[in-house]
Amino acid sequence: MDEGTKRMEEGINVALDIDEAKDEVLKKQETTNINGNSSIDQHDTDTMAKPALVKQKTKRVATLDAFRGLTIVLMILVDDAGEAYPRIDHSPWNGCTLADFVMPFFLFIVGVAIALALKRIPNIKYAVKKIILRTLKLLFWGIILQGGYSHAPDELKYGVDMKFIRWCGILQRIALVYCVVALIETLTTKLRPTTLSPGRVAIFSAYKWQWFGGFIAFLIYIITTFALYVPDWSFVDHVNGNVPKRYTVLCGVRGDLGPACNAVGYVDRRVWGVNHLYSQPVWRRLRACTFSYPGEGKFRDDAPSWCLAPYEPEGLLSSISAILSGTIGIHYGHVLIHFKGHSERLKQWLSMGFVLLIIAIVLHFTDAIPINKQLYSLSYVCFTAGAAGIVFSALYILIDVCGIRTPFLFLEWIGMNAMLVFVMAAQGIFAAFVNGWYYEDPNKSLVHWIKKHVFVNVWNSEKVGTLLYVIFAEITFWGVVAGVLHKLKIYWKL
Repeated sequence: MDEGTKRMEEGINVALDIDEAKDEVLKKQETTNINGNSSIDQHDTDTMAKPALVKQKTKRVATLDAFRGLTIVLMILVDDAGEAYPRIDHSPWNGCTLADFVMPFFLFIVGVAIALALKRIPNIKYAVKKIILRTLKLLFWGIILQGGYSHAPDELKYGVDMKFIRWCGILQRIALVYCVVALIETLTTKLRPTTLSPGRVAIFSAYKWQWFGGFIAFLIYIITTFALYVPDWSFVDHVNGNVPKRYTVLCGVRGDLGPACNAVGYVDRRVWGVNHLYSQPVWRRLRACTFSYPGEGKFRDDAPSWCLAPYEPEGLLSSISAILSGTIGIHYGHVLIHFKGHSERLKQWLSMGFVLLIIAIVLHFTDAIPINKQLYSLSYVCFTAGAAGIVFSALYILIDVCGIRTPFLFLEWIGMNAMLVFVMAAQGIFAAFVNGWYYEDPNKSLVHWIKKHVFVNVWNSEKVGTLLYVIFAEITFWGVVAGVLHKLKIYWKL
């Protein structure tokens, strides 16, 4: 058994390895039978009858770390290469691109990890305390990294005007979903069975309270989105131009799913205030706003006023909808716990994945509910969760069933130290540190020199050079760093 398998299915990794291993909760053994099929928490009777003289090593499902690492890698790729390749950047409104899979993939693996971490809860009060504490830590780091305090990696400064601080962000959404899903799992621990009753829907009925929580989130989102009246609203543009200018957006509608007058944006403007929303929304790349579509460019002269407005892609109402992504993820974790054979697990995972994809496609192409990341629409939930389930299943087949681990080791390493890589690479903190050591001009730093002379100039292409820089100087570099840290058993956990 190699080093990568030594960490048990423990953590509430929160898709960013934000976990503390609860060894007392997860000390069940895994034995492997002759044909290679593994079974968690399953011992043969002879082994159980004999006293345990030697503590056996425990095994972790490697796919968990690989999937988490893949999500971090995707985030780095689309964030840092998306400007050069707009087709992989976030969709300006309806539709789904590579970047739009990142957030729901995070939330999916949050759910899977929660199911494994909380399958045994000796002390409910202690578990609730840990969940609340970890949620507060996530919120704190989210505001520090994405609230405007950090200007990494391009600007060598820090600090934020509290009048314009951004309250929402990636870690804040993860915190909300994690808190809700983990609390439901913890508080219903005495209501769930240790073994499943016969029947195809037994796995669903056994965890009916988790699905009930997801259904409540769905109802809140759907009713608010389609029933809430959105009046006219105004904003002051502090970003474009030298002088702040006030604009008014005419709405007066219900159930609108366009950029200007949807209920998702209205709720955020009322709750947080328009000045505390994200000032560079992706809708600025729409054809209605710029001739540079799908990239970002100069605004059209006839662009509607809302093109200049702020919008929160990780807002309150859309984050309530995102709870469904965590709920589907925790279902996959429950399958992993209760179904021992590879074929049984894959049957459950793949069937649900394809059903979710079909639902999403029907909703989108019938124009009932379009796939939209900014709104976190129901079709978007189904499409991305279905894709996550299929990708998770594919990795499980390759890594845990077939044993093809070597090509995916760098993903496992990144997944084990996902919080570190997220902060240092995806949020640009390490690059900002290096940029702080420059010669004469901030643009003459080691990072800028490597990107320009080693990649862009060599390939004589800004696009190709940028892509190769991201692959080798960021993803590969942090894969090696994470591997070294894993060998040293150093992990950043909250």
